[in-house]
Amino acid sequence: MKFPVPHDVKAKTIPGTEGWERMYPYQYQFATDDPVRNKYEKDTFWFYDGLHYPEPLYPFDTIWDEAWYLALSQFNNRIFMVPPVRGVDHRIINGYVYISPVPVKDPEEIGRRVPNFMERAGFYYKNWDALEAKWKVKMEATIRELEAVRIPRLQDMEDMRVVTDAIGESHGYHLLKNYDDLINLGIKCWQYHFEFLNLGYAAYVFFLDFVQKLFPSIPAQRVTQMVSGIDVIMYQPDEELKKLARKAIELGVDSAVTFSPEWTKVEAALKKLPKGVEWLRSLDLAREPWFNISTGTGWYHHDRSWNDQMNVPLSGIATYIGKIRQGVSIDRPTAKVRAERDRITAEYRGLIEKAEDRKQFDELLGCAKTVFPYVENHLFYVEHWFHSVFWNKIREVGAIMKEHGVIGNVEDVWLLRRDEIKQALWDIVTAWATGVTPRGSQTWPREIAWRKGVMQKFKEWSAPPAIGTAPELIQEPFTIVLWGVTNKSLADWAAVQEAKDPQSITELKGFAGSPGVIEGRARVCKTVSEVGLLQQGEILVAPTTSPSWAPAFAKIGACITDVGGVMSHAAIVCREYGMPAVVGTGHATKIIKTGMMLRVDGSTGAVTIAR
Repeated sequence: MKFPVPHDVKAKTIPGTEGWERMYPYQYQFATDDPVRNKYEKDTFWFYDGLHYPEPLYPFDTIWDEAWYLALSQFNNRIFMVPPVRGVDHRIINGYVYISPVPVKDPEEIGRRVPNFMERAGFYYKNWDALEAKWKVKMEATIRELEAVRIPRLQDMEDMRVVTDAIGESHGYHLLKNYDDLINLGIKCWQYHFEFLNLGYAAYVFFLDFVQKLFPSIPAQRVTQMVSGIDVIMYQPDEELKKLARKAIELGVDSAVTFSPEWTKVEAALKKLPKGVEWLRSLDLAREPWFNISTGTGWYHHDRSWNDQMNVPLSGIATYIGKIRQGVSIDRPTAKVRAERDRITAEYRGLIEKAEDRKQFDELLGCAKTVFPYVENHLFYVEHWFHSVFWNKIREVGAIMKEHGVIGNVEDVWLLRRDEIKQALWDIVTAWATGVTPRGSQTWPREIAWRKGVMQKFKEWSAPPAIGTAPELIQEPFTIVLWGVTNKSLADWAAVQEAKDPQSITELKGFAGSPGVIEGRARVCKTVSEVGLLQQGEILVAPTTSPSWAPAFAKIGACITDVGGVMSHAAIVCREYGMPAVVGTGHATKIIKTGMMLRVDGSTGAVTIAR
């Protein structure tokens, strides 16, 4: 397999975007002026991280990529000493993130790392439940600390209290300090994010590897089904919508809740009804913390929370009310999933001949089940709850910048890097203190207008799924189970990319994410806003999915994604909802069009397109 040279891809600058590199950190650029780095980059295999970034990154939004660039790698390579892999390297081309796992190539070094890993990771595995309980306390404290950060407005004259209490500090100083506090809390949050996550996935991989050695022909999907049907709080927001749907019918206000898709109209109607006011009280109890869930994945500033966009949860509640009225169950098929889990587990365990192998099977499966809740639950605390609060705090910073003429719209703040915002704030506070006009009021509006045009061109660009030198054999486990990148998937993607007439393609191949076979019409949803267009029985085709899309799963018949492996969130969610899924197809959103008839086989990973 041959993939484009990274530097050649970067060199083909999109007309009108010349100089785009200044929008991102300098270390993210593919190098042309450093022979050693240049050779390393050309000899390395890089793949597009569409699992996290189905759209190009805005300059400010790069903060989360930098945060996990540090956190994942440090826990692998400096804290737990994972034997075969160091960390994950990152680059950006035209706003799209490319990553590459960095392996430990020296067998002797791998051997030296093993005892350190066993001691350090072993401590976490042995004390998992107690340490995870501490983690929740730390994480909630960090969120409360974030909520308490205040972004002060700059007054013409400081309050007299500054004098009489001899405070000795101005609002200008606190604006600078509190912005730093926001950023530092964001980085700290992501330190916590990876405290457990690598070990959680490692437990999956250990179990998967062990079972596949015992049973070489067992599909990976069968193994993942043995770790399913476990309650996690990531699904609680969706459960709250179901409770509210039942409550509306119980109180007799379901017609008021469903009469309009606009929350403000529904809320006004409910306030006029005694039972409506009671229902609104139940809603308010659910909103904190459960509506601090992003309408998307949480990685982008434009993925607003349910609390910010109440039309979204309202739509989910209305869907569930409709199901209940029709006599259709709205419960997840947890009992069925668990029964199948137990059946598969017993079947394969019964085939294990050696007692020591059965003992290791039980221990590894038990460990995988123990870590499973964290692997899903951390999403709610970090990408959803923390990020939702964080984005709005940065909007408060943007409001200050708009007030002082540095940006024309609060949402323009995302077009600046976080260090550029800090410098702009220095410009604002020194101009405020001195009584002059910020220099940025003339420089930033022009730059922002240009960057808006660049971002639009980036969105129209088609990022190649892989670049650089393909390895003879992809063995790095996280690359396989999370991103769905294997030699076979790369070959499948390349075959699609090389097709002379994409309109003639009648089959796509991916990973068997969740079992089941279904036929239906496609609904391609490339953005969060398009998810609301889903109709009953349609097959969702998306770059990736988010657990926050769970209410939409009440409508769809199956799910297809461009990226993701058997342990990606899309695959996990579909298994928990008993929904057929094929993940990691590479090009589904480019080849499939809304309205096409599809056959999805979630047991084999095949998608058939009726032309």
